Amino acid sequence: MLAPNVETFLGCDCAYEDARIVLYGAPFDSTTSFRPGARFGSSAMRHESFGLETYSPYQNADLTDCAVFDSGDLELCFGSAKDALASIQDRAETILNDGKFPLLLGGEHLVTLAAVSAAIKRYPDLQIIHFDAHADLRDDYLGAKLSHACVLRRCYELLGEGKIHQFCIRSGDRSEFAFAKAHTRMHLFNFDGLLETVSYLKAHKLPVYFTIDLDCLDPSAFPGTGTPEAGGVSFLQLLDAIQTVCTTNVIGADVNELAPSLDTSGVSTATACKVVRELILAIDKPHLRKEISP
Repeated sequence: MLAPNVETFLGCDCAYEDARIVLYGAPFDSTTSFRPGARFGSSAMRHESFGLETYSPYQNADLTDCAVFDSGDLELCFGSAKDALASIQDRAETILNDGKFPLLLGGEHLVTLAAVSAAIKRYPDLQIIHFDAHADLRDDYLGAKLSHACVLRRCYELLGEGKIHQFCIRSGDRSEFAFAKAHTRMHLFNFDGLLETVSYLKAHKLPVYFTIDLDCLDPSAFPGTGTPEAGGVSFLQLLDAIQTVCTTNVIGADVNELAPSLDTSGVSTATACKVVRELILAIDKPHLRKEISP
C-alpha cells in the first residue's frame, strides 16, 4: 500500500486501493548530456497542473472521472544511476503487481529503462512505442552504458529484435541510424507509419510500453528541455498520436525530459502538464466508456 502524496497532479487524488492508474515521479538527470534540469520536471508538472482544467475538450473527458493515484516523487540516489534505476523499477513492480497502470513522470529519459525492466517481467512479449527527437541507441556515451543517450539500446537488449517502434527521430550518431535499420523500426521526423504500427500491434494483441520524450515537440512549442532539436512536431500532432497509440494494449507509460528552468516563461511546463492530462484520459478512455454506458 502506497501513502498519498501531499501535492498531487490535478484531479489525481483517488485512494490507492481504488486507483486504476498510479503516477510516480523520477526526479533524476545525472546522465544528462547537455543542459541539466530535468530532475525538476516531475515536481513542476505536478505543481503547475493546477493552471489547467480537469476537463479536456479534445477528448470530451474529465480527470475527475478517472481513478488516478499520485504517489509523488521517489527519493533517488544521484551518485549512482544503477541505484536510482533500481528504486524506480521497484516502484514500477509494486504498481504492476497490484494490478494497476504505472505512469512515470521524469526526469531524464534513462528512467524509462527501469520501468521497462519491470514491465517485461510481467509481459515477456512487450513492445515499445517511442516518441523522441533522438534515437537514444548509442552503445555507450563517453564510456557510460547507463545514459539517456543509450536508453533505447539498453531496452533493445531486454526486448530483442523489431520490438521498438520509434517516431519523430531527427537526431543521432550515424551508427545509431545503422543500428535502427537492422534492429528497430524507426520512423523519421514525424508520425508517418504510426497507424500501420498500431494496426499491427492490435492485430497481434501485443502489450505496449509507451514512452514520450517531450523533445519530440518542436522547440518553438517546447523550448524547456535539455537537448532541443529543431524540426519537431506540434502539440496537436502529438495529441492525435497519443490518442492513436492508446487504442493499443498500453500497459505502462512515461513522460520525460521537461527541464522547467530552461523556459522561464512557463510555457513548456504548461505544455507538459497538458500532455500528461491528455495521456491519462486517453489511457483511461475504455474504462470511462464502460462507466457511462447505459
